[in-house]
Amino acid sequence: MNGAGVRQAVLATHNPHKVIEFEQIIRATRPDFELLGYDGPEPVEDGVTFTQNALIKARAACAHTGLPAFADDSGVSVDVLGGSPGIFSAYWAGHKKDPVANLHLLLDQISDIADPHRTARFVSVIALVLPGEDGRPGQEHTVEGVWNGRIADAPRGDGGFGYDPIFVPDGQVPWAERTVGEWTDAEKAEASHRARAFRALEPLLERL
Repeated sequence: MNGAGVRQAVLATHNPHKVIEFEQIIRATRPDFELLGYDGPEPVEDGVTFTQNALIKARAACAHTGLPAFADDSGVSVDVLGGSPGIFSAYWAGHKKDPVANLHLLLDQISDIADPHRTARFVSVIALVLPGEDGRPGQEHTVEGVWNGRIADAPRGDGGFGYDPIFVPDGQVPWAERTVGEWTDAEKAEASHRARAFRALEPLLERL
């Protein structure tokens, strides 16, 4: 605890962009949570689903810190690619985790696909692992958020990170469509796949 009514949790990531996005999401909905950065070892993410990898990261952070741990595993799934990159989104162009190379490889792979068939979605699974009485990870919970859209034909916008500059969310008026790279941080924090997943987690947080 850190002051009356404030609860601490650790976010199991070394990605500074993801930390900032989570802080914005949590600040808007749960100011009673203080989100701490994670400086512990990075586990091998050898799961074959977003859920498995999110749990691997949350368990490691909970065991290392003794605190409740959030972890997000997320990526973009493109229909014409059979749901890929999916869990390999961060490594799509190789293990250097180069976001620019990932983005351009994906664009190249679907360069001949017409706009109506470039449908895709951002997927986020958030895992919450609570410390058990013996100091080891205890209760585990997972939720999923999905943000539907399609892949643009070229990057647009300097905001966000990862595949944001080529993802066009559904629900926009056709003459004013923007990629997530053109959205403000506040807009993204309200509508993103991570925000949707966190909203699904909120009823659980109320009971803890």
